[in-house]
Amino acid sequence: MKIVTAQQMREIEDRAEAGGVSKDVLMENAGLAVADYIRSQVRNLVGMTVVVLVGPGNNGGDGLVAARHLDAWGARVTIGLCRDNPAHRGKVDFLRGKRVTVIQLDDDEGLAQLRESLKLAQIVLDAILGTGRSRPITETTAEALELLREARAEKEPPRLMALDVPTGLDADTGAVDPKTVPSDETLTLGNPKAGLYRFPGAEYAGKIEVLDIGIPNGVDSEIAFELMTDDWAGFALPDRPMSGHKGTFGKALIVGGSTHYVGAPYLAATAAGRVGAGLVTLAVPQSLQMAIAAKAVEPTYLPLPEESPGVPQADAAGLIAEAVSGYQALLIGPGIGQADSTRELVTRLLLNSGTFPPLVIDADGLNVLASSSEWWSEFSQEAILTPHPGEMARLTGLSTKEIQERRVEIAVESAVKWRKIVVLKGAFTVVAYPDGSSRLSPFANSAMATAGTGDVLAGTIAGLLAQGVEPEDAAALGVYLHGLAGERASADLGDAGMLAGDLLPELPRAIRDLRWGRGTEERRTPWRT
Repeated sequence: MKIVTAQQMREIEDRAEAGGVSKDVLMENAGLAVADYIRSQVRNLVGMTVVVLVGPGNNGGDGLVAARHLDAWGARVTIGLCRDNPAHRGKVDFLRGKRVTVIQLDDDEGLAQLRESLKLAQIVLDAILGTGRSRPITETTAEALELLREARAEKEPPRLMALDVPTGLDADTGAVDPKTVPSDETLTLGNPKAGLYRFPGAEYAGKIEVLDIGIPNGVDSEIAFELMTDDWAGFALPDRPMSGHKGTFGKALIVGGSTHYVGAPYLAATAAGRVGAGLVTLAVPQSLQMAIAAKAVEPTYLPLPEESPGVPQADAAGLIAEAVSGYQALLIGPGIGQADSTRELVTRLLLNSGTFPPLVIDADGLNVLASSSEWWSEFSQEAILTPHPGEMARLTGLSTKEIQERRVEIAVESAVKWRKIVVLKGAFTVVAYPDGSSRLSPFANSAMATAGTGDVLAGTIAGLLAQGVEPEDAAALGVYLHGLAGERASADLGDAGMLAGDLLPELPRAIRDLRWGRGTEERRTPWRT
């Protein structure tokens, strides 16, 4: 599913019209899709009070079509017209002939009628301003939004659904007008809009639902920015033949661990096994093996000779290079530390060695790369890099603030420059590719902001690589499974206090749900009145 800017959406609609699907048809489809979604979310639409705030553009037209269907299905609908538009008069006159109450806000002294309607509303549909950024918020609209904000502050507020984007949210940048009212849900039409996945806009969008409005397949094929979905992830999962054995599902070698970071290799190795790798081996400093094995009993071990307790010798690089030929995936970095001999070991592996199996570099493995100027020219092998914003700042020479302000753009620019797959972690993790394309995770979950979740992600990706998933898909599928596991865990535990280890048992459950066609759908509980 392609993520678009406002201009790209207009171009898609133009191409759809050239292909025989008129914009009037798209508007009819959009309004029906919105109404149908609302109907799916309530126990009984008959008698439900719905207020539709209608603006002068296409967004308002979509809202009027939705109002027509909601009225026909038994809802008690009130229209608040924020501004007159001759193009909408036919739709408005039709509604006046039904049970629908139409309030022309410019004629509603003190907006008294709208105030009373909002007090009684169970659902409010914000169809004032969509992707048309150039249209300003007028005085009347601003007053209507203030009344909406007041209604939302009541003890039993109406449920607010935004049509395409919340009014005042920039569909491209995610910037928001001070008058913007946060929505419970955003019903975005045709294609998801980029601004819904950028902050601060994401905080105002609520749950994002992408509604099909009948745009022909292929008209968005030139867009290189894609949203990961359940359907995509389910299709990308590796096969599990009944006749398979542990060799069928591959072997992953994980190099990591140090005195201060004993848990990281455990988390990575367990994640690799939980997503289906047949065998996982941990290459860790030999004095740490027993401590890690007390927790991680399933992996095998490659003990590394030590420079000092918990610090591997640089010469251990040769032992790792010799062993790795029997593996289908290699992960370097979880908890490995930055001692001098460790840095030398990683340098020998990454900058002065031959070809490895599909490779993931995480944590201090990335920091070793960052310490070498133009490291990408010395490290030509294909690899998946999994930096958090701080590590990305060190790799690029930019500030963390710059990284966060331009996450997608910087991830893509870096992937192209370095010729590596870049997984920029955080809310709405970005996976960028050397060809300039990118994928975006739909998950932003504060419960995941805890130590060790990055180790789980790195191990998840390595486990998928071991099973033969191509690196391009393994990086994105690993991100999706990791995010879906986080959604499952936080649904049980809440948004504070979840630990990285809580993700581990949820990974196979996430895979199961995707195979059964459930995924995120399992947790979309309809709103009941």
